[in-house]
Amino acid sequence: MTKKEPFFWITVSCGIIIMAFILLPLIEMMTAPSFAMLKETIKDKDVVRSIWLSIYTAGLAALISFVFGTPLAYVLARTDFRGKKLVESIIDLPIVIPHPVVGIALLSVAGKNHWIGELLSQLGIRIMGSVTGIVVVLTFVGMPFYINAVKSGFESISPRLEKVSRSLGASMFSTFFRITFPLAWRSMLVGIVMCSARAISEFGAVVIVAYHPMIAPVLIYERFEAYGLKYSQPVAVWLVFICLTLFLILRILTLHDKEKA
Repeated sequence: MTKKEPFFWITVSCGIIIMAFILLPLIEMMTAPSFAMLKETIKDKDVVRSIWLSIYTAGLAALISFVFGTPLAYVLARTDFRGKKLVESIIDLPIVIPHPVVGIALLSVAGKNHWIGELLSQLGIRIMGSVTGIVVVLTFVGMPFYINAVKSGFESISPRLEKVSRSLGASMFSTFFRITFPLAWRSMLVGIVMCSARAISEFGAVVIVAYHPMIAPVLIYERFEAYGLKYSQPVAVWLVFICLTLFLILRILTLHDKEKA
């Protein structure tokens, strides 16, 4: 049997430390509430309403990202142009901007002192303290994850297939929906899951734009501030369970892609 070198044990030790760092707090939180408390929590209408609002708004954010992000992801994957790196950097900005800053930035545009805010007000569209505002925030923070995932999917498809289709007389529109889209749909689904998972966990920007109606992270924060860990943990457990389910779907899809490759 080959003797393991010290470097191997260093890597194993670092891996164990990182896994413990991630898992121990989560396991402690997940096991703290009793089953009876979890059952009682999920019967609470406010909890159910906030969780469904989180799922609904995150789903809408993913749908908007799908509609508007897919064409942009395709352009970035298939063309080289001056300023492309700048565009990609701008797309990634919501990932690095502090979350409260996102909320402040959106309100700066949607407020009554800005012409866009005035226009929205005239159209009867309210951003602050509304479901619309929540969707705008979640789209802002989730769209980069969708675009980057779909862009990678498009890049994995050989341009030769599209060229053959075009050479046979098909339009670019027809080629995309008959050739590219069917080959990239799994990447789009992965992007939707990633966008939804990121959106459903957002708190900092949402609490500035729309504290009410409450999504699950805001409700967890309010219960923690008012009642402490005992009443906030059960809601957190249910939200973590939903997030884990989304990421499990993501991992299954990713694994399936690797097996096909």
